[in-house]
Amino acid sequence: MSSILIPLSVFLLSLEALSTSSASVGSRSVLRAVVVEKNGNQPDFAVDLNATNFDAVLRDTPATYAIVEFFAHWCPACRNYKPHYEKVARLFNGPEAVHPGIILMTRVDCASKINTELCDRFSVGHYPMLFWGAPPKFVSAGPKPKLDKNEIVGIDDGRTADRLLNWINKQLGRHVTPFSYGLEDEKFENEHLQSNVSDPGQIVRAVYDVEEATSIAFDIISEHKMINSETRASLIKFLQLLVAHHPSRRCRKGSAEFLINFDELYPSDMLADKKQETIIANGKGTLGNFQICGKEVPRGYWMFCRGSRNDTRGFSCGLWVLLHSLSVRVEDGESQMAFSASCEFIHSFFICEECRQHFHDMCSSVSSPFNKTRDFALWLWGAHNKVNKRLMKEETSLGTGDPKFPKVIWPSKQLCPSCYLSQSQERNVTSRIDWDRNEVFKFLGSYYGKMLVTVYKGKGLEDGGTDKAVADDLPVSTNALVVPVGAALAIAVASCAFGALACFWRSRQKNRKYFHQPHYFKNI
Repeated sequence: MSSILIPLSVFLLSLEALSTSSASVGSRSVLRAVVVEKNGNQPDFAVDLNATNFDAVLRDTPATYAIVEFFAHWCPACRNYKPHYEKVARLFNGPEAVHPGIILMTRVDCASKINTELCDRFSVGHYPMLFWGAPPKFVSAGPKPKLDKNEIVGIDDGRTADRLLNWINKQLGRHVTPFSYGLEDEKFENEHLQSNVSDPGQIVRAVYDVEEATSIAFDIISEHKMINSETRASLIKFLQLLVAHHPSRRCRKGSAEFLINFDELYPSDMLADKKQETIIANGKGTLGNFQICGKEVPRGYWMFCRGSRNDTRGFSCGLWVLLHSLSVRVEDGESQMAFSASCEFIHSFFICEECRQHFHDMCSSVSSPFNKTRDFALWLWGAHNKVNKRLMKEETSLGTGDPKFPKVIWPSKQLCPSCYLSQSQERNVTSRIDWDRNEVFKFLGSYYGKMLVTVYKGKGLEDGGTDKAVADDLPVSTNALVVPVGAALAIAVASCAFGALACFWRSRQKNRKYFHQPHYFKNI
């Protein structure tokens, strides 16, 4: 086993060095780097695209729609139009977007030689020229994209910020006040979020929130220096679970890379805080240097888990979705391991003390091991409803809940009618529900299993899809990340290596009926 892991770890370290050197022109993400101050002028919110990153950015964006502006930097009309375009882009782009995850607003400079073929592909005949469509439609457009109502639509009435936003509102069916978007909208003000509690289709967007929550959780662990001799084993167990069953392929990949390097980064003889501080001070590639879900994450905003207020939902919602998705993905022989790994991870690394203790108490109340996936999935579902029931009372009395997303017993009857055998109202206003647990389990498996990764499979990201890059040097600096030939080849080889690695970890975990026992951590 060590003979397999050592060469892979050496390869990954060399790849990391290569990727780091080639990525110096960008930040963690194209989408997070869109707000850049330039000589004290207004920040840019629209994302600059070019032939090297056009397909990759539009394929990977979580946004439902995209607008692409084709322009020329020498064109006076384009320069005068830019402030109008930026006023609208402010609403939808970047970590401080007022309405994130809905529209990705981009631009392509056709005066740059690198973009000549790209602009010809879309038959750009004048500047500026704007197109609207679902992001995958731009990627799969082919040599000559279909410019019709079913594919990509030309925006013919967007020459000012007001007119462009009016066009968008009409396209989205939001032209009726108070549901229309406005140029003066501010984050979490005048927000008309539609509750997603009764729409099963909304869960497909939660895969991005699961990535966000995973990344934030590991950022917290790194920032608070929480890995020590007492928490080390708990983190390894949870990483093993993520490598095999995280719904996001890039999070599985990042978890595997971190796990391979774990012994070097955090040796088992790390018994004192001084030792840990020495490791961090020496810069030996600690957790903070790993991008657990890839360079695009965290994005800085939420999709399915976005609350109507800045301080509601978000991270806690994303973490619950992650745990539920893990619970329905494990096999019967792994259910007890998944239960103990989840309980220990929350107890060791969730920094809300009261929440952590409540979860620990629920874990400690389990008297017999889980033998089936069904057992763990239903236990977690019941635990989540216990938490909701407790918080429901507290938030109602204190007025601290999200008015758009109040805590409820879940799933609702609208989401799963077959889950309910009967329901009666009690004096304290809560409902007593007689559940059909078999139907609940079927619902959980579909909701957090198949539906959660639908968006990935549609974009080719779940089953091994990789970013394409062209190794042309850019004449002008942009918000894009350029990947040279060497890095591109290394990434291609890495994709194959990680494919084999994922299979290796999956088979290893499936065959190990007892790998939750601490003495097996030495063999990682």
